[in-house]
Amino acid sequence: HKAFAGVYFDAGPYFELDLGPDAPDQALRFGALIKRSGASPGDCRVAFGLDPFGAAARGPFPTDWSPQARRVVETALALRGKGFLGPFLVADARAVHAAGGSPAQELAFALAAAVRMLRLLDETGTPPSEGRGLIAFRLAADADELATISKFRALRIAWARVEEACGLEPRAAFVQAESAWRMMTARDSTVNVMRGAAAAFSAGLGGADSVSVLPHTLAAGLPDSLARRLARNAQLILLRESSLGFVEDPAAGAGAYEALTHALCEKAWAFFQEIERQGGLPSALASGAFQHKVAESAAALARNVARLKAPITGVSVHADLAEPRVEVAIGAPERETFAPVDGALAPIRLAEPFECLRDLSDAYLRSTGARPNVYLAALGPESKHRRRVQFMREWLEAGGFEPVYDGEAATPDDATARLKACGALLVCLCGADDAYAEQAEAFAKAFKASGVKGVALAGRPGESERAWRAAGVDAFIFAGGDAVATLQSLYARIGVQL
Repeated sequence: HKAFAGVYFDAGPYFELDLGPDAPDQALRFGALIKRSGASPGDCRVAFGLDPFGAAARGPFPTDWSPQARRVVETALALRGKGFLGPFLVADARAVHAAGGSPAQELAFALAAAVRMLRLLDETGTPPSEGRGLIAFRLAADADELATISKFRALRIAWARVEEACGLEPRAAFVQAESAWRMMTARDSTVNVMRGAAAAFSAGLGGADSVSVLPHTLAAGLPDSLARRLARNAQLILLRESSLGFVEDPAAGAGAYEALTHALCEKAWAFFQEIERQGGLPSALASGAFQHKVAESAAALARNVARLKAPITGVSVHADLAEPRVEVAIGAPERETFAPVDGALAPIRLAEPFECLRDLSDAYLRSTGARPNVYLAALGPESKHRRRVQFMREWLEAGGFEPVYDGEAATPDDATARLKACGALLVCLCGADDAYAEQAEAFAKAFKASGVKGVALAGRPGESERAWRAAGVDAFIFAGGDAVATLQSLYARIGVQL
């Protein structure tokens, strides 16, 4: 009552509910609150967000899903009976995206959930011609403009196909969008403002009817008033100043968008049919088959992030070791506060592996007074070693290591003297391939003899790997390699517990 004191529910605002496990009770209480305010339910714009299947995907019900799903449907019909217009139910696929699922898997989940809701409504005497109007869709939108626009366009095409299969003339569905959790970062969180704006822009162009942007500091803790205001205003500015809501399907006819949209439709429909062959979404979730497919997609995403094939600005590339801590109302809880539920679609953040490495660096700084540093031993003139030195600087900073570079090292003795002067426990050879062929073995042997904890070399070893490892090189760092695993191995070499 306090939160909505002074709110005129029938004055035009749109309410979109994102409810918890006791969603039916919460929805009924919200409906009762509106009626007590004196507002006419038919004049209020409320999407009640009743969603049994998204909740099932995030974690098993305490009871069998069937009674819970039927209760949700009964609640939707009860609210409609009180005069509310809806939509009441939502096919919410955000959990799939948050767990690392592909766009096609997200769409298939939404379609399967909506079809199951239509069947439940039909069992209660509400035919599909009426039931479809009670159902909305909710998808995640991320900063990948091409994929997000195409995904939202594909949803409408695929749902129209479902309607046609039910013998209905296709009618526009109500589609909600929320900026994606998995793209959020706790480090350099101001970049999340741009990610959120890109997501809102893409969802709007893709045809979303409502867009919610997560506050940019959410991954770091409870957002303060500034973060909430920026999130609230992002979609309003795009809507009013960029006129995103005044052009119907602006991507229509654009070759790239059309091709990806139709490819997504085909993939999503194939996944949807697979779910239906397993007995529908509840059966697919109960067996774990759907979660297994999502886990495969998540693993592929994680590999691309770890290998820097999917760079994350401010985290895995262009990291700032001196960035200030972001202001939040309440800090985020420690990681892994709760054990994951077996079979649940657990949410992930793609930036987290690198952020864990940065946490190790911060802890090292607090305990020793300095960050772990790595001496970059540059072989040959700057014109030849500059490219690999720059690569190693960014690569090391992404993992929380401070690179130390002071120009070309003329000889192994010169290099070991510089190493001792800077106090680094690790060293990385940086130079052109011809310099490696002539000098890498001698420098590696000298560094090993000096007692350094680890020696790395920037570049692919090729046929020289055996000789260089024999000389003392412990790791080879190159574009496309697993940066997270290699950075973890460097921390282990200096005695930091992972």
